[in-house]
Amino acid sequence: MQERIVEIILFLVNELKSNKQLSEVDVSLLTDSGYTPTEISTAFSWLFERLSIGQQLVSEERDTRLSHRVLHEAEKMIVTPEAYGYLLQCRQLGLLSNADIETIIEKIMAAGFSTVGVPEMKSFVAGVLLDSGNQPRMSGRISLNSTDTIH
Repeated sequence: MQERIVEIILFLVNELKSNKQLSEVDVSLLTDSGYTPTEISTAFSWLFERLSIGQQLVSEERDTRLSHRVLHEAEKMIVTPEAYGYLLQCRQLGLLSNADIETIIEKIMAAGFSTVGVPEMKSFVAGVLLDSGNQPRMSGRISLNSTDTIH
């Protein structure tokens, strides 16, 4: 379920990048795509928590910190181009920092995977994004119960 929440977060951040407000996002597109109200509410909760502490979700176009890490030959043998592209997309959208990318790649290499595709990469990204212990001053609950909604 965490990977699906990250997919919703990516969708919402893309909407923010196109100068939409969160209140203008057509949530019916998400429900029509098969996402549950709980998943959608959890993604909105994640965004609202970060916005409430002043975290910038949409990076400036001229941000010089958006350098791209180049994979080592050994890493290229394990991480598929599509999985790495997904990782870069998350960084470009401002969801991951350079340190987060390093952490994910280190975990992949230490875990001894033979190949990491997009589904596995989504799991690693979800682990970093939804780990509330990893976020400063985050006191709220990220995962909602099946009957919880955000109003």
